[in-house]
Amino acid sequence: MPELRNPPGTFDVLPSQSSEWQEVLTAFASTVSRAGYGLILTPTFEDVAVFSRIGDTTDVVRKEMYDFVDKGGRHVALRPEVTASVARAFIQHRPATPWKAWYAASNFRFERPQAGRFREFHQVGIEAFGSPDPDLDVEVIALGWEYFASLGIDSVDLLVNSLGDQACRPAYREKLVEHLSARREELCDEHRDRIEANPLRVLDCKREPCRAVSAAAPRQVDNLCADCEAHLHRVEAGLKALSVPFRIDPHLVRGLDYYTRTTFEYAGLSLDSSQNALGGGGRYDGLVAAMGGPDTPAVGFAIGVERTLLALQAGSGSGADAERLDAFVVDFAGGDAARDISARLRAGGFRVDRAFDSRSAKSQFKSADRSGARFALVVGPDEFAAGTVGVKDLSGGVQEPILLADLDSELRRRLDRRTP
Repeated sequence: MPELRNPPGTFDVLPSQSSEWQEVLTAFASTVSRAGYGLILTPTFEDVAVFSRIGDTTDVVRKEMYDFVDKGGRHVALRPEVTASVARAFIQHRPATPWKAWYAASNFRFERPQAGRFREFHQVGIEAFGSPDPDLDVEVIALGWEYFASLGIDSVDLLVNSLGDQACRPAYREKLVEHLSARREELCDEHRDRIEANPLRVLDCKREPCRAVSAAAPRQVDNLCADCEAHLHRVEAGLKALSVPFRIDPHLVRGLDYYTRTTFEYAGLSLDSSQNALGGGGRYDGLVAAMGGPDTPAVGFAIGVERTLLALQAGSGSGADAERLDAFVVDFAGGDAARDISARLRAGGFRVDRAFDSRSAKSQFKSADRSGARFALVVGPDEFAAGTVGVKDLSGGVQEPILLADLDSELRRRLDRRTP
């Protein structure tokens, strides 16, 4: 029988590797919940129509989506992105607006695996429904910036653009199609025959032929109507007031069709330029109506967890503390002490583990070293009889006895002393 392994484009995160994952998820929840965003959980798969509304001309829908007919005859798809699922939940449950939600979720796209890009990938993000106010755009963008700062990731380039709306985008689209059609033969093979279907995708192409043509293309930011221009100026003023550095990128369009007006992206400067998008988002005022709901403005973003971890590992962030445990109980006096001390300290907020199966003291000390704990709490027959616990700093030092009654306060004192 062949060895069973994880599917291509997926990966396992083992307990010994998960501390940074815990850090980025906890930091995100802490950052956005302070602004009134509440956690939402949506299904991993939905009716395929939920995702087809994000744009039939996008690669996500055309080539990358995992869709299939299930055993009940329903055409469903694994979630390729979360915004459409949250919009479906908004339409179905009709909460009062403004409605703010945050998520941490896995997504699925069939694409070539590479650094920071997988077939199952994870995102954190926020969505805010019910207000067209550009100040809400500012809040959303600033929360993403604050999140990266909380992780110590400071090598981030924030790009901002406006894609206009239905009042000004059609006229701009005509100008863009005219420009691209005149230079059709210069475009890459993928976009040469897709100009009429989705000309904005050419602006997003990273291949050199398309980049050369795009450099001379008309810019949406120069063709905004008065309302869209005022919206963009308010966003710029708000980011400046909050001291969030940014720059206008006229070629920023993002990869999905539902964006209107504000679009933005966080680029990791410590990552390879071809894979440096940490996340991004924008305003999608027409999506809810396109999915059959009421006309509802909305704005949000998604940030890739894997890309964020790459930025941490590239040295632009501090990373998570490798010491996962406060203490490891080494009990070779029968096991009762390990059981009771572990439960007592966990109830007091300490991170504590222990060995099982009546292992030898030598084996238990090896487990304590492997666990990454700061201290070993040792209970042998002599300590048990005296009502004491031996405390040993696992980074070096001698074992010292302390009274069992004083264990909580003494352990806290020693932990505080070791913390910078």
